[in-house]
Amino acid sequence: MTLRGTFSVLALAVGLILPTSVLALWPTPRGLSTGTTALKLAPSFKFDVAVSHAPADLTAAVAQARYYLENDKLGRLVVGRGVNDTAALKGAESLPSLKLCLTEGATVDSISAESVKPLGTRSEEYTLTIPDDGSPATLTANSTLGLYRGLTTFGQLWYYYGGVTYSLIAPIDITDTPAYPFRGFALDTSRNFFPVADLTRTLDAMSWVKINMFHWHITDSQSFPLMVAQYPELATNGAYSADEMYSEDDMQYIIEYAAARGIDIMLEIDTPGHTAIIGTTYPDYVACFDATPWSTYANEPPAGQLRFALPEVMNFTASLLSSVAKTLPSYYFSTGGDELNTNCYADDYPTQQQLNATNMTLNGALNTFTETTHAALIAEGKTPVVWEEMVLNWNLTLSNETIVMVWISSEDAAAVAETRIPDRAGTLELLLPCETVVAVDGSEATRLETAGVTPSRHGPRQATSNLSYTFDPLANLTESQYELVLGGEQLLWAEQSGPQNLDPIVWPRAASSAEIFWSAKQPTGAPLNVTEALPRLHDVRYRMVQRGLNPIPLQPQWCALRPDACDLYA
Repeated sequence: MTLRGTFSVLALAVGLILPTSVLALWPTPRGLSTGTTALKLAPSFKFDVAVSHAPADLTAAVAQARYYLENDKLGRLVVGRGVNDTAALKGAESLPSLKLCLTEGATVDSISAESVKPLGTRSEEYTLTIPDDGSPATLTANSTLGLYRGLTTFGQLWYYYGGVTYSLIAPIDITDTPAYPFRGFALDTSRNFFPVADLTRTLDAMSWVKINMFHWHITDSQSFPLMVAQYPELATNGAYSADEMYSEDDMQYIIEYAAARGIDIMLEIDTPGHTAIIGTTYPDYVACFDATPWSTYANEPPAGQLRFALPEVMNFTASLLSSVAKTLPSYYFSTGGDELNTNCYADDYPTQQQLNATNMTLNGALNTFTETTHAALIAEGKTPVVWEEMVLNWNLTLSNETIVMVWISSEDAAAVAETRIPDRAGTLELLLPCETVVAVDGSEATRLETAGVTPSRHGPRQATSNLSYTFDPLANLTESQYELVLGGEQLLWAEQSGPQNLDPIVWPRAASSAEIFWSAKQPTGAPLNVTEALPRLHDVRYRMVQRGLNPIPLQPQWCALRPDACDLYA
């Protein structure tokens, strides 16, 4: 699997055009040219979808784009919020329409179908041209997914004042394509439950900043909220309540909702650790179940891990993963594998009895367990995804296609990359966190802000956003290893998060990684820069508020209306 595909139909000369500052766009396009002419949206503005047999989700995406244009009504983030723009708008031309078209010979698939193709084969590139003379704008792509990404960009270009929707930077030419195919956000719904409405709202926000993977850590030791048709008792016994579980209908609705917004869902059922809750249904399958003191047997309560050395547990796990995987369109499924506690097995009689009877080590049993469960996923057409410990701590034999999520440090990313076997090209491709401390959980954010982390120049509120925005996914890797990096994500572990604080904890922090993995650099080719990015991140945050989200303020509004005025050394 290659990191960056070639585009045989639509040639993109990215990063070669020098832009003026465009505070509206996030993630910043990789090729951008703007002017200084005011341009209004015509009262009769329309979207002209010149796509034969346009899929229903493209039609819905256009309707959504129109809704945002009509209802965002975002005042420009300057003193007066646009009052001083009225003079420029008096003689401005009006944009009559945006024409959407696919390149010649492009296959017309739905956005949903395009969104769940294998990484490296999804066509997200687009070109957007907006003249300043009142002639129609054009949006061209190789796929409906590319058109969707371009619609997202188009919607960010416009401000509102006095009944007029307008831009001050026409003409605009954008050529854009993602730097990395995997741009993710991960959410833990086991420690605390998140209703479907919270997930769909989060998916909406992800789509606005071109995040394309929802890594759903759906189960853990605390609860099992996933209803599995073959094993319904896992949720019946393992969910916090009958109202706090995801039914099969819920799952399909969320999957379809995400795909229509250009987002693939990678489910994670963490094994063999983080599985105490399975003991409420299958007590014989779990070692050290609810053992005390829990800190001896687990990283957090309750203690309990699958007895993976036992054949019946291995077969059960393979069957469970397979029965879930076959209901999902994604090519990717995570089996976790982090934080396995060996004390749990050292004191577990059934495990030790099995190891002695088979003359096998714990490491060897884990290798057999992983090969078996991954084989079940591969048989369903899935690519297994694991946490880094499976490689670095246990040195397991993994399939060529396995993706490794590195969550502890960039040094560990380099260590995983070193395990690549030269004659097995593509082995152990990497997904990286966007922070050394990967959680954007409230507890982590507080710790980061009070532990002496230098928050760049913008005050302590910006500490976590700055830390993630300055993350370098290629740090400590050699140039020959760069192609192993598929992208990365930000994660919300939910020990201290729930529906009540989801929006302000995640947004706009998670947007920072969206730009790292979409843009990689500024359109000029210069490295991403916190000082340049902050005004644009303000813009993202204020537009999210207009769309009904509750993202945390980054600074006082006084600062947001005066870019750079609140820098510590201004």
